[in-house]
Amino acid sequence: METIGVIGGGGWLAGALLRPALADGIIRPERLILSSRSGDMFGFDAWPRVRMTTDNAELVAASDVVMLCVRPNDLAELSLDLSGKLVISVVAGVTAEALARSFGARRIVRAMPNACAEQRLSFTPWFATDSVSDDEAYFVFRFFSASGRAQGISEEAQLDYFTALTGSGPAFPALFADAMIRHAIGAGIDPDTAVAAVRQLFMGAGVLMAQSETTPAELVDMFLEYQGTTAAGLAAMIEADVNSAIFKGLSAARRRAAKGMAAL
Repeated sequence: METIGVIGGGGWLAGALLRPALADGIIRPERLILSSRSGDMFGFDAWPRVRMTTDNAELVAASDVVMLCVRPNDLAELSLDLSGKLVISVVAGVTAEALARSFGARRIVRAMPNACAEQRLSFTPWFATDSVSDDEAYFVFRFFSASGRAQGISEEAQLDYFTALTGSGPAFPALFADAMIRHAIGAGIDPDTAVAAVRQLFMGAGVLMAQSETTPAELVDMFLEYQGTTAAGLAAMIEADVNSAIFKGLSAARRRAAKGMAAL
């Protein structure tokens, strides 16, 4: 197994991706190096052989694979030679072309995981440049599959859309859930009970939609056909054009992702 260096390895996203991969044996702890400005390494007590450094150049020199796991603005501050390395970037809005221009890399993978990775529930689309070998692509697939579902895509531009659609993780469903909790409290339900009820509702709905062959649209139609209380609620939401609010939100997130950083 090649040595993997993670720049920004002390951050929450890096940990959320790395811990499942370590637990599954996809990465060996002695072949993993993390860098962070503080030098702190939280959440890796179970793997004491994982190394930490504050020197990114040292990390690069010791690594065959370099993973970029920092904010876009922080990426602009890096001055590194990554030529000859497999580069895996989870930085939103920074294209493979920009990464190649800034760091001299040619074998580049861009991916967009989300905050559900720690629970192994992320949907992670990933794109690889033509220089990435089949073996490297298979490693990338296994790595991101450890933290959820990994989906290779053929068009890099689609990552901007997935940044909006699934990169949000639980944020958009949480907005819907919060509205339901607020309504329940307004109807006289105890706040703790309201939160517990809506959490359970979303967990059950998520599992059902993930495991059922019935599409979400078919589920809506099925409940509408019953013409009961759920149908009444659905009809009111449809009349209020809930789709429009969701479409506007996704479009705004997509526009923001597309701005990104065309150049570093």
